[in-house]
Amino acid sequence: MPQLTDKKTKVKTEEHSSLKGTLASVFLLGFFLIFTWVGVYFLFLDRL
Repeated sequence: MPQLTDKKTKVKTEEHSSLKGTLASVFLLGFFLIFTWVGVYFLFLDRL
C-alpha cells in the first residue's frame, strides 16, 4: 500500500494586494446595469 508523503508547497501570497482595479470594474459594471435599466424603464414609459 503506497504511503502518502507530506509535501510542503509554497504558495506565494501578496501581503499588500490592491483591489482598486476590481472595485473600479465592479462600479463601472454596476453603473452600466443601472443606466440600462433606467433607459429601458423610460422607454417603456414613453411608449405607454
